[in-house]
Amino acid sequence: MTGKMGVDMSKQIRTKAVDHLFEAILQLRDKEECYHFFEDVCTVNELLSLSQRFEVAKMLTENRTYLEIAEETGASTATISRVNRSLNYGSDGYQMVFSRMEKNQ
Repeated sequence: MTGKMGVDMSKQIRTKAVDHLFEAILQLRDKEECYHFFEDVCTVNELLSLSQRFEVAKMLTENRTYLEIAEETGASTATISRVNRSLNYGSDGYQMVFSRMEKNQ
C-alpha cells in the first residue's frame, strides 16, 4: 500500500515486533481468548477505536451514508473518510475479512 508522498506503508509496519504481534494473534482460538488477549494488549479506548473503524468499514460496504454511520457509531466524518480511503485504496484487508466472515455465516 502506498501512503502519503508515495511511501510504501507496508515497509514501515513490517518489523520483527509487528511480526511477533501477528504471530501471537494467530494463536488465538476463539472470541473469548481474543477478549483476554486484547484487554491486556490494548487500552479500552484503543480497542473501541479499532472496533469502531471496523463497524464503519462494514457500513460503508453496505452503502450507508456518512450521516447514518456517524449517528450509529459515533465516528467523526474524518474517521469515516479515513476508513473509506482504506477501503478504496488500501490493501483489501477489510474486503478479505468481510468475504471470509460472510462465507462462515
